[in-house]
Amino acid sequence: MIEWQDLHHSELNVPALYALLKLRCEVFIVEQTCPYQDIDGDDLVGENRHILGWKEGELVAYARILKSEEPVDPVVIGRVIVSSKARGEKLGYQLMEQALLACEKQWPDKALYLGAQAHLQAFYAHFGFTPVTPVYDEDGIPHIGMAREAKQAK
Repeated sequence: MIEWQDLHHSELNVPALYALLKLRCEVFIVEQTCPYQDIDGDDLVGENRHILGWKEGELVAYARILKSEEPVDPVVIGRVIVSSKARGEKLGYQLMEQALLACEKQWPDKALYLGAQAHLQAFYAHFGFTPVTPVYDEDGIPHIGMAREAKQAK
């Protein structure tokens, strides 16, 4: 069973922040052999949020949601990650559902954007994202920009 948290950055305690930075480093830098500056100054600013999935006290799934101060900019979902210890359990789908719920709750009228690893295009299409850029190189890994329009008021 996964315990999900949707936290404003000001609600992160030190152990949670440490766990999310550790998981991001384990997967994005070590496992994917991609040295880059993960700690980019966006984790603890503005209205940015963090989606954390805990299993038996260990962080196994995570996503970061960035809300720009610019009213026309989309909300950006990024750092979408599932620990190697929990892969094959369909946690990526649960994680994206949690991230989308958070976006709809906080910013129901905002379009969404993400820079997806290109091989995950079909995964994100499942959630209504469509390609909006050609494939591009980001830190040696093919990526594609994908967007989802704001939900229309009923």
